[in-house]
Amino acid sequence: MIPRLRRIIAMTGKEVRQLRRDRLTVGMVIGVPLLQILLFGYAINLDVRDLRGGIADQAGTAMSRQLVMDVQASQVLDLRHAVRTAGELEALLRDGTITVGILVPPDFERRLADPHRPAAQLLVDGSDPTILGVARRLLDMPSPLADAAPDRVFELRSYYNPERRSAVQIVPALIGVILTLTMVLFTSVAIVRERERGNLELLITTPVSTLELMVGKILPYIAVGLIQVTIVLLVGETLFKVPFRGEVADLYLAALAFIAASLTLGLLISTAAKTQFQAMQMTIFVFLPSILLSGFMFPFDGMPAFARGIAEVLPLTHFVRLTRGIVLRGADIGELADDLWALIAFFVIAMTLAILRFSKRLD
Repeated sequence: MIPRLRRIIAMTGKEVRQLRRDRLTVGMVIGVPLLQILLFGYAINLDVRDLRGGIADQAGTAMSRQLVMDVQASQVLDLRHAVRTAGELEALLRDGTITVGILVPPDFERRLADPHRPAAQLLVDGSDPTILGVARRLLDMPSPLADAAPDRVFELRSYYNPERRSAVQIVPALIGVILTLTMVLFTSVAIVRERERGNLELLITTPVSTLELMVGKILPYIAVGLIQVTIVLLVGETLFKVPFRGEVADLYLAALAFIAASLTLGLLISTAAKTQFQAMQMTIFVFLPSILLSGFMFPFDGMPAFARGIAEVLPLTHFVRLTRGIVLRGADIGELADDLWALIAFFVIAMTLAILRFSKRLD
């Protein structure tokens, strides 16, 4: 019994020493729980305030201005954009500039005097049911006209998902979540696998340059990613009846940019990892904040400024906006160009860093 115990203690000591030498694993042991508690404690906020809003005040009276001030004071909306017509509000909703619009008609004060008629309209991006639920708080606002008691000041118009089906919100963004996991994971182990099998030394002796090696690694997976996009779209439309309001070509262009960005992120990870296990650990480390901060699960507007700043660096954040904008709101790629350019910029920067790191390790 004692010799067996000694062998167990010896093996335990060996594993502890090996773990101490593996700095990445030690960092993950500490980093993963810290990351999750910080994200859920600070970044994930279900008490959403200051939704991006727009106002079309066609009345221009003291009463309508009082209504706007009351809405601002409620902290539900941050009325950043002022336009003239309902069509302009709808355009801002379609391209994702705002999530809630307020339309105050020219006969606002006459409507206020009618107790059975809503005086103004709330135009809400209903593709996210959480946003719709937050906007409903405004329905109970008191009338700015003291001697009037209308049933409600606002009439609510929900766009893009009037039935409030969760699948409509989840399925388009799920394309990005699936691609993030698979694309980053595939390429994060690519260089490491070549090194572990001894193939990397053989590749180095060939005329293949670092750029050619990197591009050759990601090209097959671009086709794999586009196949996955097609599968999710077909299943979403066939089984979950998710509407497709935009252009298919726009979605595939956005998917192509996102796949390229995700693959280069995986390559960058592979240049830092020494083993395939480390590569998978680092992939999960990136995957968690991508899901939590991208707006896939929790409203982007409800996050503090520092969390939104981190989210803007992550490719999934921009792709979620692109897919929901194209699929659900019928926006074209031109209206969502900022997010497309963000993905292209990420691809260029990540590819440059991956090439530099790979060349440095060869030296």
